[in-house]
Amino acid sequence: MAIFLTKESKVIVQGMTGATGMKHTKLMLGDGTNIVGGVNPRKAGTTVDFDGTSVPVFGSVEEAMEKTGADVSVLFVPPAFAKSAVVEAIDAEIPLAVVITEGIAVHDSAAFYAYAVKKGNKTRIIGPNCPGLITPGQSNAGIIPGDITKPGKIGLVSKSGTLTYQMMYELRDIGFSSAVGIGGDPVIGTTHIDALAAFEADPETELIVMIGEIGGDAEERAADFIKANVTKPVVGYVAGFTAPEGKTMGHAGAIVSGSSGTAQAKKEALEAAGVKVGKTPTETAKLARAILAG
Repeated sequence: MAIFLTKESKVIVQGMTGATGMKHTKLMLGDGTNIVGGVNPRKAGTTVDFDGTSVPVFGSVEEAMEKTGADVSVLFVPPAFAKSAVVEAIDAEIPLAVVITEGIAVHDSAAFYAYAVKKGNKTRIIGPNCPGLITPGQSNAGIIPGDITKPGKIGLVSKSGTLTYQMMYELRDIGFSSAVGIGGDPVIGTTHIDALAAFEADPETELIVMIGEIGGDAEERAADFIKANVTKPVVGYVAGFTAPEGKTMGHAGAIVSGSSGTAQAKKEALEAAGVKVGKTPTETAKLARAILAG
């Protein structure tokens, strides 16, 4: 089983013909992703060859969906054009839009997220500034390396791309049902809570690993949700235990103010909800192993 993405998912790539889009389309195809098209109005009607796989280019998301039945779009569109690309995906009512792009202005992200809500939330947005999501052995929509893990019984939701990869590698012998990188920007689409709810409902996921980071209150809200709604064991890690107060750590969303938003405050909130929290990614992986070993 999986959440949000399966081997049946038909994926298009907005920005496929750019350098980054070309590179990662090739990698996604190598991971078995069913990529049915790219979108670039200036190159509509052409095809791109990826090691013998010919992928057609369409003029719009709507046309791509009409011709291929696509239900997922992965966006490798430069920041200045990302908002209009996401709005196009929402207007076409594609069920899932995975926004990989880093550096999108916060007001643009807020605008397209609000637009999705206004249009009835028919398009789930993952990201922006995220590595995407992978269901090992089935499909990969984004930039997560496909060779660092295998199918298994752990569900992973993470704010951080690199920590997603590390956790998948640390637990590679057990494997993952799905891993979702939700991004660390202040405004994102899919949240920890959305992924936790999906993993709770997935019969193949036996344990959930949740990675957060300092700043904001997303992890505290997730802790409240876990306490009320999640029956499966959850193991957590919060990046930023050594961050000095007031210091921005990498992601724009990770700003500490007083005790609110600190790693310690988040750890305490999660532990109060029954989540075991590691002080390092490796310690977190050990906690997950211990639970699964019974």
